[in-house]
Amino acid sequence: MQHQTLEHLKAVAEVHPDLARPMMTRRERLERWAGLLEQRPERRLATLHGTEYQAGGARATMRGSGSPLSVAFDDPVLRAEGLEDDSYGEAKRFFELSDWQLHGIVCYCHFGETVTSATAARHVRAAINPRTGIFARLRDLIIG
Repeated sequence: MQHQTLEHLKAVAEVHPDLARPMMTRRERLERWAGLLEQRPERRLATLHGTEYQAGGARATMRGSGSPLSVAFDDPVLRAEGLEDDSYGEAKRFFELSDWQLHGIVCYCHFGETVTSATAARHVRAAINPRTGIFARLRDLIIG
């Protein structure tokens, strides 16, 4: 074994910081989000109005201060994993959710103006293990 100076090792080393730590799986990201929501279960969070009626581009940019999405974005671990902002589209991408799943977590039509953190967490956990029956698959195929 040949000994090298630290300066020499730094000069020749190819370090890729993105590869230095394992990335969280989809399940781990969703479980972390649910856990953050469960820390204050009675907290009232804002909902997003009419996500299902918005065109794709408009829906992707929707956000609400104090929403379940902003709870996720406030977490430094999720941001370090790649969560870029608290928009609907970014949450859909980062958590690998369908429109139907994310709609069930954040939309006004289910909860009114606000939703409790506990309820939002329950819906996030439901997205971890989605139903796989024929009707669920048909719904996902039709609605998205």
